[in-house]
Amino acid sequence: MTNIGHRQMQSMLQKLSPQQIQMIKLLELPATMLEERIKQEIEENPVLDEVLSSDASGENQVKYNIDEYASGESNYSYKLSANNYSKDDKPKTVPLPESISFLEFLEGQIDFLDLNELELKVCRYLISDLDVDGYLRRSSQDISDDFEFKQNLEIPTEQIDKCVSVIQSLEPAGIGCRDLKESLLVQLSRREQTSLVKLAYKLLSNCFEEFAKKHYAKIMSKLALSESDLKAVIDLILTLTPKPANQYSGAMLYEGNIQIIPDFLLEEDNEGELELSLNHYNAPDIKINATYVKMLEDLMVRNKHKNGKAIRKGDDSEAATFIKQKMDSARWFISAIKQRDITLMLTMHAILEYQRDYFMSGEEAMLHPMILKDIATKTQLDVSTVSRVVNSKHIQTTYGIIPLKFFFSEAMQTDGGQDVSSREVKSILMDCVNNEDKMRPLTDEALMDVLKEKGYVIARRTVAKYREMLGIHVARLRKEIV
Repeated sequence: MTNIGHRQMQSMLQKLSPQQIQMIKLLELPATMLEERIKQEIEENPVLDEVLSSDASGENQVKYNIDEYASGESNYSYKLSANNYSKDDKPKTVPLPESISFLEFLEGQIDFLDLNELELKVCRYLISDLDVDGYLRRSSQDISDDFEFKQNLEIPTEQIDKCVSVIQSLEPAGIGCRDLKESLLVQLSRREQTSLVKLAYKLLSNCFEEFAKKHYAKIMSKLALSESDLKAVIDLILTLTPKPANQYSGAMLYEGNIQIIPDFLLEEDNEGELELSLNHYNAPDIKINATYVKMLEDLMVRNKHKNGKAIRKGDDSEAATFIKQKMDSARWFISAIKQRDITLMLTMHAILEYQRDYFMSGEEAMLHPMILKDIATKTQLDVSTVSRVVNSKHIQTTYGIIPLKFFFSEAMQTDGGQDVSSREVKSILMDCVNNEDKMRPLTDEALMDVLKEKGYVIARRTVAKYREMLGIHVARLRKEIV
């Protein structure tokens, strides 16, 4: 019979504190999201306050005289940017052009069509179901089931197909199609029906698989085309777009264009030395609100006798506890932001020192092999911390805005035993492909031989891996008719 009873067991567990979790989350944020996170904290914590330009001189800085907060005044206010403008400077605003989203652009077109209420409803649903490239990837049956289950409407697939045809008649051409083949055919049907357009339509209708795999010999045999005719047809097809939504210049499919904001700024001073700084974008300066500090002081004084014995007052005690909790939270948040900046600068300085040859010259061949562990060892940080710093961060240099991941690459050895960056090998691969004979593109084995001649001894599977990382197709798909 099993004995049931209470026992004490001692064990060791690793658990992150709330401050550590907050620090980790802030460390992962790029400059654009840091602004949103700080503003969110200001909204949620009434003790935190945004530093206005009038406070920049320090006249309105809070002086803390509460025992719990007496030490380290700098812990409670933090400037993320410098105010280098005088009161006479007028702020300059850059006007942004007004634009409507791609979905609004399509909905605006169907409003002018002669559609009944049900057709209009289905068309609006189809527009909302388009993917980022402008394709309708779902079948009419699935869409019909959606209406039946979600809106209790029985709409036959024939009605759905009719509305899909309506969407495909909108601008830009090729929108609302189910796949690439259908989209290209719709785009050709909108062109002036010349003999070349008709021939291109026939080729895509009957030989799309061969065209996608660049089996040009099979196409010429099947359609009885000469090499010059096939080249003319291919040149015409290449003027079509595989992503119809990209033809709309007003905006992207869902939201505005993605703008990369660098997290670091790298400049050269007059003596040619590199100067690194953090870019805080529009992140506001923050501090602890003086009103709540004074309020907490008053509550603590009111809850004490002259002899120091505490008076139990329900409302005052709860208010004091609430304010102290919020002040602790504000203090932790400000400290986490400061620690984030220190960690970012420490890591970026290590990368800058490691890749100094590249930053001074801008030549990709000057990049040294570098992995996360190298920077972790140099900064005495954990590899996971360095990974969080590098992830989704960018630096602005005189050579453009570069993601931090760009500077990390594997080490490879030449036949002379010298360590080189794998990025250098990728650069040579790209040059070989760009300069190859397009009628007879280089295979992976041929590329391996070229690298071997240049002193880089690597396996064919490694060549294939680097080729795929560079987005280069296999030799058969790179073949062109010149």
